[in-house]
Amino acid sequence: MYQSSPPLSPRETLPTMYDLPSEDPEEPGLPDEFHLLQPELLRQTFLPPSYEAADFFTASDLNLYYDVHHPQWYKRPDWFGVLGVSRLYDQRDLRLSYVIWQEGIAPLVVVELLSPGTEKEDLGRSLRDASQPPNKWTVYEQILRIPYYFVFDRYTDELQAFGLVQGIYQPLVLEEPGIWLAKAQLGLGLWRGTYQGINRLWLRWYDKHHHWILTPAEREAQRAEQEAQRAEQEAQRAAREAQRAEQEKSRADRLAAKLRELGLDPDEA
Repeated sequence: MYQSSPPLSPRETLPTMYDLPSEDPEEPGLPDEFHLLQPELLRQTFLPPSYEAADFFTASDLNLYYDVHHPQWYKRPDWFGVLGVSRLYDQRDLRLSYVIWQEGIAPLVVVELLSPGTEKEDLGRSLRDASQPPNKWTVYEQILRIPYYFVFDRYTDELQAFGLVQGIYQPLVLEEPGIWLAKAQLGLGLWRGTYQGINRLWLRWYDKHHHWILTPAEREAQRAEQEAQRAEQEAQRAAREAQRAEQEKSRADRLAAKLRELGLDPDEA
């Protein structure tokens, strides 16, 4: 088992996020469109109800530095979420990377999106030389001890979920609609729907009532629909009031006509 690092050294003696790059210029390739859209949907719907927006952090394709004794070693999760940490670095700056020995809080959950070239790395099946960094599985399980690890294969629509049990990742049984994360008071499941014009299975967060968390665009559309419904209801109410007023006028006209037939002046009655 890979041993975790000893207690952290003073912050001032170690590289800051500005010293540790957010990208490796020698690494080829850029994220494909799915790797852009899916993490964004996760970010928009990860809204833990017990935390203010300023008190949790999510990121995708951001360098995660995990070993103080190998400060250039990092993993770059497709998406991860951390609770109880400021959204901003030192509460003032957008992060260039996530440096675990400075932040002091490991992610609660990591999501990796499988591709043919990353499957062995993501599922801990790759071998390494002792001088090389450990694979993602080892880092997430044995070094950072991240409680929840999800791996999604968009080619087969298979979602694998793992939970940390006595220091070892164990498969979690996927139930409808997904896996509940008690600390976040959110669940992660597979949702079939249209996001950014693409209809397919997407990973998405849901609440305790099994309702999918809405994106900002969906919330705005919902508000617009509610406003339209209220306007329609008000128009219908006004129409009913106008109809009642017309009926009252009609009754008054009939009564006046009847009085005139009897030789009475309705204005003096």
